[in-house]
Amino acid sequence: METNVLYYGDNLEILRKYIPDNSIDLIYLDPPFNSQATYNVLFKEPVTGKPSQAQIEAFQDTWHWFGETPRTYEEICRTAPARVVEMMKAFRSFLGGNDMMAYLTMMCIRLLELRRVLKDSGSIYLHCDPTASHYLKLLMDAVFGARQFRNELVWCYETAGKSKKQFSRKHDVILFYSMSAEWIFNTREVAIPRKPNKHMKVGVDESGREYEEKKDKRTGKVYRWYFDEGRLPLDYWTDIPFMNREEAQRLGYPTQKPEALLERIIKASSNEGDLVLDPFCGCGTALVAAERLKRRWIGIDITHLAVGIMKWRLEKTFPGIKYKVVGEPVDLEGAKALAAQNKYQFQWWAVSLIGGQPYGDRKKGADTGIDGYVYFMDEKDKVKKAIVSVKGGGTSVKDVRDLSGVIDREKAEMGIFLTLEPPTKPMMVEAASKGFYSSPQGRDYPRLQILTIEECLAGKKPDLPPWVSPVPAPERARRAEGEQRRMV
Repeated sequence: METNVLYYGDNLEILRKYIPDNSIDLIYLDPPFNSQATYNVLFKEPVTGKPSQAQIEAFQDTWHWFGETPRTYEEICRTAPARVVEMMKAFRSFLGGNDMMAYLTMMCIRLLELRRVLKDSGSIYLHCDPTASHYLKLLMDAVFGARQFRNELVWCYETAGKSKKQFSRKHDVILFYSMSAEWIFNTREVAIPRKPNKHMKVGVDESGREYEEKKDKRTGKVYRWYFDEGRLPLDYWTDIPFMNREEAQRLGYPTQKPEALLERIIKASSNEGDLVLDPFCGCGTALVAAERLKRRWIGIDITHLAVGIMKWRLEKTFPGIKYKVVGEPVDLEGAKALAAQNKYQFQWWAVSLIGGQPYGDRKKGADTGIDGYVYFMDEKDKVKKAIVSVKGGGTSVKDVRDLSGVIDREKAEMGIFLTLEPPTKPMMVEAASKGFYSSPQGRDYPRLQILTIEECLAGKKPDLPPWVSPVPAPERARRAEGEQRRMV
């Protein structure tokens, strides 16, 4: 099995196809659920700081009780262990066919696969909020066994937005289960430095180690604690703050977690060289933490946009890193297949080929003529944009004229037309008629450029002024001098 791999696709299919039994040392997952709205991946616009219109609705059909979900419930009833079937039947009787039942059904089938791939010495951490944590704990009891429950970790944090009608909700729940009664747990890796207690005696043993001790008044037994061993964190964590908007590692991803949170989990429940899996990896914080701590990793996500973020983040954080992406088109035929399968995923993937930020709101149903933006900055404090339009087939000179009009309407500096098919001569003439953008740096750039997907796959990029990322660059990993980077 290959490691240090990003997979694009449904994690259920990826797990069944690529991940063998008893192969994973540690699983962390933060599955999306929001009973009031579709869970979306949102980016921040670099000019306004507001969420962009890139709506990734991969879970809209999955987390509702219709289509595939009832069939998955039937599969669970036919194939799952009896205790899991009985639990799901109880949920169904209580909840009916609502969104929560759909969520639990789709989580159940995936947790069964995660149990299959977890080593006997492995652990799983499921991150959720109080909306669904009580249901998920019962479900994990059924899948992994109630005796394998280790902790209900409560991550407490302070954020803006205080309620005036109820107590403010300022914590997440992380359910920690092991696969068996023998699991990896590195006490010293996550210990907090011990501070002197004025009620205890402090001393130094014959080896020079400083300690404090306390004598039990009833039994006379002496208990000793060494300062260099520290103490384990309690099961509620208040020392890891929520990420504010100004954090250097913040990528504009709404459910992004701080690296310190993932580092504590990975240090506690894995060793160097172990394999960490995140089947809902989003912007890839678990993967970054695993790479930083010298673990191997596998990440899975169902949107090309998320995979694009992870690639960018890994490469910026660990220059020269070697990894593999499975599921992305690698040639023209693959691109055509993706366009035929899902035009929105194709558009988002195509925009990511040139380092752009996808745009589009399927809910509104309106075609604005904008599929993405590429931002650049060629004079101080002025972020400018090129509008990206993507066409999967049937292109004509009319499409180029439409993009020309959108450039004027949006007051954009430039436009980029990405096409699966080679452009016709009239299309090239129309693009050339748009003229040039004159950069303050003294160079002219074609204002409307046409690139084929095949050219982009070969590495060609638009001819643009210096480019600025649509999200803040993450901090580079700091390694000890002379330390070698681990490759695949």
